[in-house]
Amino acid sequence: MKEKLFDSEAKVMSIIWEKHPISAKEVSLIAAETIGWNKNTTYTVIKKLEAKGFIERQEPGFICIPLVSQNQMQKVEAVSLVKKVFGGSRKALFSALLEDEPLSEDEIKELRKLIDNR
Repeated sequence: MKEKLFDSEAKVMSIIWEKHPISAKEVSLIAAETIGWNKNTTYTVIKKLEAKGFIERQEPGFICIPLVSQNQMQKVEAVSLVKKVFGGSRKALFSALLEDEPLSEDEIKELRKLIDNR
């Protein structure tokens, strides 16, 4: 996946991932309510997502279907963040995340389990 999601695209993708299959009209209504966007803004972003290959448009009704899962996108964005901000060091990322926030015992157990299961 070469393309990245801009913030506006990520907002629309979140709606599509949560509600798919969903019409562009429904996406625009949700975006108007939750983000304050007008219909034209939402349709412009939807068309960009389609051009980038993140969604597919089905007719009738301009139905939006995600072609990339939220999990796939999260992984791509996480790798990009580690490279860009932490010089490729996952250890530095985790250190930054764990530095200021205390973890509950349950969170510690879950993180250990994730590491042990690798």
